[in-house]
Amino acid sequence: MRARVIYNPTSGREIVKKHLVEIFQIYEEAGYETSAYATTPEPNSARNEAERAAKAGFDLIVAAGGDGTINEVVNGIAGLEKRPKLAIIPAGTTNDYARALHIPRNNLVEAAKVIQKEQSFFMDVGEAIMGEDLSYFINIGGGGQLTELTYDVPSQLKSVFGYLAYFVKGAEVLPRMKPIPMHIEYDDGIFEGEATMFLVALTNSIGGFEQIAPDALLDDGKFTLIIVKTSNLADMMYLVAQVLNGGKHITNSKILYKKTSKIFARPGNTSKMMINLDGEYGGDAPVTFTNLHQHIEIIASTDDIQKAVDKKDENAENVEDAFIKEVEELTNTDINGDGEIHSSKKEAHEK
Repeated sequence: MRARVIYNPTSGREIVKKHLVEIFQIYEEAGYETSAYATTPEPNSARNEAERAAKAGFDLIVAAGGDGTINEVVNGIAGLEKRPKLAIIPAGTTNDYARALHIPRNNLVEAAKVIQKEQSFFMDVGEAIMGEDLSYFINIGGGGQLTELTYDVPSQLKSVFGYLAYFVKGAEVLPRMKPIPMHIEYDDGIFEGEATMFLVALTNSIGGFEQIAPDALLDDGKFTLIIVKTSNLADMMYLVAQVLNGGKHITNSKILYKKTSKIFARPGNTSKMMINLDGEYGGDAPVTFTNLHQHIEIIASTDDIQKAVDKKDENAENVEDAFIKEVEELTNTDINGDGEIHSSKKEAHEK
């Protein structure tokens, strides 16, 4: 058997490159003749190599890097009739998919050792069609103003602060954000109205948050569709608090929360709506999302997935508790009619 490690040499401060010998040894001991390919700045470098390796008959492709590298590798193999197995070694900022799969995210060697458990399962993959363009995603699709935050957060900020970087950017843009008219069709109905964003989730982990789609399954053939129908700052802060507090947002009247295998979305008028696929710009609506049921076999610790133990990082837990406390302390007198935080509260928060 042959394995091809496709790695981003710049991910995680070049940490993958430092551990390549150990990673090779692990896969060799698991029975794979292993080689590597370092991605380049050229567009679709990881995608093209994944497709080439798959067509060359490699049995396993290992995506070593951040969520962007993993997305490219999936796009390289998802459209093929014969698809190799996929393994993930996370070396990015948020590592959402590794988080959902319970793959170690802070130790590349331990992540590689998941192969030793000889466990795998067939995961769902999202297909997005925009005009003549077809793309795949494995974690999240979406559209609307809030999803555009990911384009604006500098990579340096994400590297240092992880998902907290999105809090920083969100605090900056939320007060001036307005909902836009959307038309969204799903299995059981149609949404026609104004919304700040919609999300099409395959996993429960989005931007480092593990409870946005708390009941998401990786192989059930269903997306979790989430439509946020408000842009009011007080509402948004309360929704985030509910997300952090066990995913209680799913019953909030400001949210539409549905399971569906297919989604069609377009802006409700002639305005432009950019589509986000796994945190990157994927094109412009109208878009059709289709869930490709159990499309790719992935190496993962299925024991840990079944246990679904929610082990939060201590730092993240402290931040979540502090954020919830901050929201609970807000009163109506702290927020004006436009959803703006009063200057006194801003100054206290900044301190």
